[in-house]
Amino acid sequence: MISDRQIFQTFLGLPAIVEDPMEIVKAEGVYMYDRDGKDYLDLVSGVSVSNVGHCHPKVVEAVKAQVDKYMHLMVYGDIVQSPQVRLSKLLVDNLPETLNSVYFVNSGSEAIEGALKLAKRATGRTTLVHFDNAYHGGTAGALSMMGREYYRSAFRPLIPCTKELQFNNTEQLEEIKEDTFAVVMEPVQSEAGVIIPKKGFLEAVRRRCDEVGALLIFDEIQMGMGRTGSIFAFRKLGVTPDILCLAKALGGGMPLGAFIASRDLMNLLTFNPVLGHITTFGGHPVCCAAGLAALHVIIDDDLAVKAEAKGLKFQKAIEDHKTVRDIRRIGLFLGIDIDENTDTGKLLSQFRANGLLGDLFLFREHAFRIAPPLTITDNEIDIAITRVIKTLDSMTK
Repeated sequence: MISDRQIFQTFLGLPAIVEDPMEIVKAEGVYMYDRDGKDYLDLVSGVSVSNVGHCHPKVVEAVKAQVDKYMHLMVYGDIVQSPQVRLSKLLVDNLPETLNSVYFVNSGSEAIEGALKLAKRATGRTTLVHFDNAYHGGTAGALSMMGREYYRSAFRPLIPCTKELQFNNTEQLEEIKEDTFAVVMEPVQSEAGVIIPKKGFLEAVRRRCDEVGALLIFDEIQMGMGRTGSIFAFRKLGVTPDILCLAKALGGGMPLGAFIASRDLMNLLTFNPVLGHITTFGGHPVCCAAGLAALHVIIDDDLAVKAEAKGLKFQKAIEDHKTVRDIRRIGLFLGIDIDENTDTGKLLSQFRANGLLGDLFLFREHAFRIAPPLTITDNEIDIAITRVIKTLDSMTK
């Protein structure tokens, strides 16, 4: 009989990141387990999806309860579905008054697409501004803002009239002009290697958008939902966008995204045309039930607040290692630069050999991330640190 591994390698249209992909049969908390029962401590969280850990009992309970009630019913507008309503209210209760209307979609890329459509509908303008080394998704619109041409060139033509600026370069903000319909940015750049905005940079972007009437869109798809030490990164950084995009951890392990704006702004999608934006499965009740449970866990267990101390513990334990050149950190998300002579492919293999699931960054060579579930305990952090240091030690031999 053909094995799951053979099916994976033969039929799935996925890139071969490693030569020998491992097969996971169970995941719980911060651990994954393979067929041989070996545990792997997860330092990736499904790329910041599993913020409340794998199979959190409250999330699993919510999913099972919702499946017993109903799954897909109808597209937006015709039927009130409680999980959508309750999750949107909990989100809005933790957001400024200017972000009081939620549109659920299926993924981060779709959240970006919806936000772009809303900004164009609101302004009627033509030019889109984005930043280098940014990642916003894989759809054609999101790909038009991909942070490096290498990833865009094979799929052109893409959206016209885009303008790329350098992140943290205040002088270039004059390129945001009266024809700009939106500025799309990660308030903290993730795939660039956890690049934190310099003091005053986000304020300057906000100010320039206000001056020319452009809308500011924050992509918190990877940095949102408690990862940075605040439920939403922009709250910690002190600058509020016109449109906020969420996904990944929003669904608590289920596929869910959202773009959030003011009610007046969002209402522009309800006329001319009447279906200005529509999605069949966006806001799926099972996904929203999972997201609601996950957000309650983040809030009730103070996971966002605790993320700061947990991230700092990792940083202090690793920053003086001889292979480490630099660490950038916000909350429980670390970008760790290592010696340029280090083979990063070998590093990932050694992580796995030492019982860790690690990952690199898309736009930063010779660096790896530490972004475990926010539920990780102090004891589990100690275990992770021991395994990370063992791996780094092996790279110097």
